[in-house]
Amino acid sequence: MPKVSYHLHEPEDLTSCVVFASPHSGRDYPWTFMRKTVLDERSIRTSEDAFVDRLFDCAPQFGAPLLRASAPRAYVDLNRAMDELDPALIEGVRRSGHNPRVASGLGVVPRVVAGGKAIYRGKLPRVEADQRLAQIWVPYHAKLQELLNRSRESFGEAVLIDCHSMPREALETGGGSAPRPQIVIGDRFGASASGLLVDRVEAAFASAGFIVARNTPFAGAYTTQQYGRPSRNQHAIQIEIDRSIYMDEAAIKPNKDFHAVRKLLRGVILEIAAMGARDQRLAAE
Repeated sequence: MPKVSYHLHEPEDLTSCVVFASPHSGRDYPWTFMRKTVLDERSIRTSEDAFVDRLFDCAPQFGAPLLRASAPRAYVDLNRAMDELDPALIEGVRRSGHNPRVASGLGVVPRVVAGGKAIYRGKLPRVEADQRLAQIWVPYHAKLQELLNRSRESFGEAVLIDCHSMPREALETGGGSAPRPQIVIGDRFGASASGLLVDRVEAAFASAGFIVARNTPFAGAYTTQQYGRPSRNQHAIQIEIDRSIYMDEAAIKPNKDFHAVRKLLRGVILEIAAMGARDQRLAAE
């Protein structure tokens, strides 16, 4: 079991209602898990949003907290509902309806990593899956909701920026002459955040020189669906960054542009955090 569920980095002075989170950058791979997987150390990391937490680690300097996962996505996927259990992996789970994420092996306890590579040879006991959820999933989401509640109480609204990365191949759909996006903003097609807020976040990335798209190919999953409540002044936006612009995807290492991309993102993070300052209304009418 990973030592802790998450790491929380708080600002010295909370000045923004924005909460940054990185649920898929965890890299604490317990030896008990590595002993069970049939994959090598590199393959098991292919579904990890490697280094995303480092790209956003300046958020506390600008008055906003950063919550980052400790456990890896291959162990527990924090961007899935607690009941998205895979009957093909977990003993005693009954099939109920069709869930495309679960069917593809990407439930809350994943069966595969990127490319559909199986993590295990056989099934896992239900008690083990429940233990992972109790010790990893539950504390992370309890803390995330606590941070959002604090923002609403302190500022009158809360904004979650859920930070992810996407493999280059996910953008290589072929056809068309439009440049491939480097940033994909997901708001579940307008359901998880106010349009004005999403416009301002998109403008921040575009002003920094990034090519930005919305909701295609990623519109947001459990986190944006669960926490995006614009009518209650709680907004959730998913950010996907093209991995190829900052890392060597094959080697899972930062590339030569890592520091330049991180510097550009620093300006974007500053601007987004400033939108949530006490004297501004992020989703002002």
